[in-house]
Amino acid sequence: MQYRTLGRTGVQVSTLALGAMNFGAIGRTTQDEATAIVDAALEAGINLIDTADMYGRGESEEMVGKAIAGRRDDIVLATKAAMPMSEERNHRGSSRRWLVTALDDSLRRLGVDHVDLYQIHRWDPDTSDEETLSALTDLQRAGKIRYFGSSTFPAHRIVEAQWAAHEHRLSRYVTEQPSYSILQRGIETHVLPVTERYGLGVLVWSPLASGWLSGAVRAGREITTSRAAFMPERFDTSLPVNRARLDAVEQLAKVADGAGLTMIQLALGFVTAHPAVTSALIGPRTLDHLHAQTTAAGTVLSADVLDAIDAIVAPGTDLAPHEKFDTPPSLLDASLRRR
Repeated sequence: MQYRTLGRTGVQVSTLALGAMNFGAIGRTTQDEATAIVDAALEAGINLIDTADMYGRGESEEMVGKAIAGRRDDIVLATKAAMPMSEERNHRGSSRRWLVTALDDSLRRLGVDHVDLYQIHRWDPDTSDEETLSALTDLQRAGKIRYFGSSTFPAHRIVEAQWAAHEHRLSRYVTEQPSYSILQRGIETHVLPVTERYGLGVLVWSPLASGWLSGAVRAGREITTSRAAFMPERFDTSLPVNRARLDAVEQLAKVADGAGLTMIQLALGFVTAHPAVTSALIGPRTLDHLHAQTTAAGTVLSADVLDAIDAIVAPGTDLAPHEKFDTPPSLLDASLRRR
């Protein structure tokens, strides 16, 4: 396992990090299975575990808490807030009112007195940067969080939050967690240059593109990724966007074979090769998944392989831009762009 400094924090984290979204109902993973995955991840050298309050409505945090009991100090523990936790309209977002409550709930579920990294899961257009950063700064000063970051923020929102922190003399986001894979390279255009400019650590999610790059999706074969069961439209190869992805996957498989790599090694080696990326979040549902993914821990892609990838999916290109989750709200809701 390799390690990198998380932004400007001085904290050393593994280049592969354990994402816990699949713990519980989402991945149908039991507590014993989750604990075994955590055990094996730590044995492999992974020292960063990332979860969120909305994963199973707190179930993932509870399972992570039980899995890390007795070894909290060996782990860089990260969680997230801001996504809806109930039908109540104020049980979501990044207001001070909600973040104070949400963090206490997360700490209780995790069984800890602080988290190392607290992240705003999505940009909240209804809350000012000053409000959110002020609340996070106070929680940091109270010792409940060590650092805080953002997740899936558009580039301009990252910049505005940095300026708000400076203007109001508040602590700032030290990390960003965007979606990034060979098939979704759009963040190379704006987000990654901004994170480099401000020295942010970058923890990328979905580096296997929801299973498209795991080897589970190939032409002429049955799709074996579990994501296809609850995201059927993402794997419907009758759709043009998915036919384009499948064509890219087939070409990438040839590149991987030629380099003596698995598709997983190619995919994870690609995202961790970018100088702006700190860690790639892997989200194994089983021990077999974890073992297949940790084989990529030391993968270093040659310039020839990286050039071959560029020829298949051009830098800065998203093959499925509608799945980015950072689209400005006014483009999704007509009432926000019309008077």
